[in-house]
Amino acid sequence: MQVEEYPKFTIILRGYSSAEAEAILQAMAGLEKQFAVEITLNTENALKQLQNFSKKYGQTHLIGAGTVRTLAEAQQAYEAGAKFLLGPHLFTNEMLAFTKEKQLLAIPAAMTPSEVNQMVQNGANIVKVFPAAVVTPRFFKDIQAPLGKLPLMAVGGVNSANAKEFLKQGASYLGLGSNLFNPKDIQEKNIENLVKTLHEFVVAVE
Repeated sequence: MQVEEYPKFTIILRGYSSAEAEAILQAMAGLEKQFAVEITLNTENALKQLQNFSKKYGQTHLIGAGTVRTLAEAQQAYEAGAKFLLGPHLFTNEMLAFTKEKQLLAIPAAMTPSEVNQMVQNGANIVKVFPAAVVTPRFFKDIQAPLGKLPLMAVGGVNSANAKEFLKQGASYLGLGSNLFNPKDIQEKNIENLVKTLHEFVVAVE
């Protein structure tokens, strides 16, 4: 896929049961162009979830893998149906070469201007700045002053209260964790409330 097709927001599914994750996928109906879904590999049965959801929702939802740390994990995620890979740290050259070969979007993480620059030069499609809450929204504007406009994703501590500021300061993408939803709505698989939360977030940010 092309980076231009990648949605502005990514929902991070970490530690959810298959039923809980599917409730969120169902709640995304009509918002598939605005939200991608990342299943983190440190979730129990992550590859099975990735495989099942890719088969069931892959034609409408953009589904990828998160917490990808090694080439072996990248290969496993690809085989399970992932369309993009996010990591918590830099990707090796071998991992980046693999994503290019398989036409996956590569989204490694970085936290310094040097690391961001290194990943962009080595072929990353988007660079995930993590944890974003630590560097603050201003970081995105400040590093792009000397480095130029870059495809940066803010992840870690991003929520409905600060999301708009991250975008205003130069983040092009946002990764949204469990604090996006009311935990009770997820536990009860309350799709109606999950739908409401997603729509309210989009309205608040855009």
